Amino acid sequence: MSEDTPDDWKRKLTNGEIETVFTHYAMVADGRVVEPNADFNTEPGPSVLSMKAWAKDPEEAGDMIVAISNHLGFKIADKVDIYATEPDAPPKDKPFGYDLKFTPYADPEATLQ
Repeated sequence: MSEDTPDDWKRKLTNGEIETVFTHYAMVADGRVVEPNADFNTEPGPSVLSMKAWAKDPEEAGDMIVAISNHLGFKIADKVDIYATEPDAPPKDKPFGYDLKFTPYADPEATLQ
């Protein structure tokens, strides 16, 4: 039986025992849910989308969030903030995104009718 714990990959990554060509990123984008998505429990309206990803560079990470957001019915308003961060999931052989979250908010520009 292995003595590895579920989080042992973090130690191995830090110690160079696991190598990857990817960098870990966290991304945040303001925008609007234009199509509800039952899998993510979203409703149309203003929202912030956040996600994490392993990617080769910030451009690839940005391309990932744009493609995923379009697929899920979310339109990015302007820019995507991208930060190199500590991972919460181990790297894989290919780039991937995870931990997608939609946070709706009240639109200050909306009018009640």
